[in-house]
Amino acid sequence: MNQRARIRLTVLALLTCLFFCGCATRPQANPFFAMDTGTNRKTFSAAEQAQILQELGYDGLGYTGLGGINEMIEELEKRNLKMFTTYLGVSIDPDGRKYDTGLPETIKQLKGKDVLLWLTVNSRQFKPSDTDGDPYAVEVIREIADMAEPAGLKIALYPHITSWVERVDDAVRVAKKVNRKNVGATFNLCHWLKVEGGKNMKPLMESAMPYLFVVTINGADSGLGRRGGGGRLIQPLGSGSFDVGGVLRTLKKLGYTGPIGLQCFGLKGDAREHLTKSMAAWRKLTAALP
Repeated sequence: MNQRARIRLTVLALLTCLFFCGCATRPQANPFFAMDTGTNRKTFSAAEQAQILQELGYDGLGYTGLGGINEMIEELEKRNLKMFTTYLGVSIDPDGRKYDTGLPETIKQLKGKDVLLWLTVNSRQFKPSDTDGDPYAVEVIREIADMAEPAGLKIALYPHITSWVERVDDAVRVAKKVNRKNVGATFNLCHWLKVEGGKNMKPLMESAMPYLFVVTINGADSGLGRRGGGGRLIQPLGSGSFDVGGVLRTLKKLGYTGPIGLQCFGLKGDAREHLTKSMAAWRKLTAALP
């Protein structure tokens, strides 16, 4: 091999190395899943829901409850999709049942599936955000976390208007006190807009980042707050006056690489139609990120 050929091969090898190294270090897009509030879960079969998500380009599903969960996972996995979360309610009241009696067995069945247990934390005794409920919350969430840990599962506390964990700050505060590596928080755009009026997003995100396991987004109008019209609070992505792109830019700047779910609760009309619109908006929004 002459010297010119050796130089050519060396240059080619260097260019190949630079290309693949660049690909390896390039940040990956956040997985994007749809919550089953938008996949007609009450009328569509597990197979039909999974098929729509695959055809439209979603990475998977956010599920609700424990019933039928294995069938749904099976249909998703057939299509190389993932169940990202399952939404569950827990109570911190000293008296009464704390969580679904089927949860311990379901946790065992979910071993290795990397499904987030998405907990909305409720109370009849304590008002929303009342820190007097913290010791009771810590006890029940630690109990679930310790069941989930051997199965490799994580817990994300889900802020929800009128729930005891109502604010992102509540979720972060409780996660800190629970002090388990597999317990974190959710940033839920629609509930944040409703409860906190869309204020102080960046400092809120910064404080939540060490605990932030999952985010939800949707189209919405600005300036709603608690007294705003609920009908404009959850829209297909790409609709409404609120700058969802600003949320995504903030998350990217802060280094958030976790999953992002599409909130669809209460949307009317054809599921495929609004999921198609939201996917188109997601691609446009993420393509515009710096």
